[in-house]
Amino acid sequence: MVTATALEAELLEIAGAVPDPELPVLTLQELGVVRAVHVLGAQAVEVELTPTYTGCPAVEAMSVDIERALHAHGVREVTVRRVLSPAWSTDDITAEGRRKLREFGIAPPRTARDTGPVALALGPTRTLGPTGSRAADPDPVHCPHCGSADTELLSRFSSTACKALRRCLACREPFDHFKEL
Repeated sequence: MVTATALEAELLEIAGAVPDPELPVLTLQELGVVRAVHVLGAQAVEVELTPTYTGCPAVEAMSVDIERALHAHGVREVTVRRVLSPAWSTDDITAEGRRKLREFGIAPPRTARDTGPVALALGPTRTLGPTGSRAADPDPVHCPHCGSADTELLSRFSSTACKALRRCLACREPFDHFKEL
C-alpha cells in the first residue's frame, strides 16, 4: 500500500469537500466516493472516484465539481478516473454522513452485518409486525423524524435509484431511505 504525500492528503481533503450533486447535505468524502488523489507532476493530479453504482448519473457532475475545486486551488491539470473495484458500498458512508442524512430527513442505510453479499429480500414491506414485534425484521429502518421502527415501504425507488420511499406508521411522515448496497 502506497502512503499518500502531504500534498495528496491536502488535495484529497479539497476534492472530498465537494458537495454531492444529488444530496448536497453530504460531501463526497462523507459519501465515501472519493478514493484517492495522486500527484502526477508539477501541476497535474489524478483523482480516483468510485460511483455509488456503475450507472450513476451524478458521476459527471461530481467530476466537473472536483475539477473546479482543484483548479481553484491552483492545480492546472485534473483528471478524474472512475474506479469500479473495490465497488462502493453504503458502509463507505461516514458516521458524519449518516448523521447528516438523518438530520436531512433521509434514513441512512443500515450497516452490513458481515462482509458477504447483501441479500435482496422481496418479502414484507413493514419493518415491524402488527403487534410491534420485531419478528418481521430484526434490523428495522427507523424514521428519521421520530425514531420509530414501525415503518413501511411505499416504493423500492424514490427520488434517486439509490433510495427507497418509506412512511412512518407512528408519525405518518413519508421519508427516503438510502438503500444498503
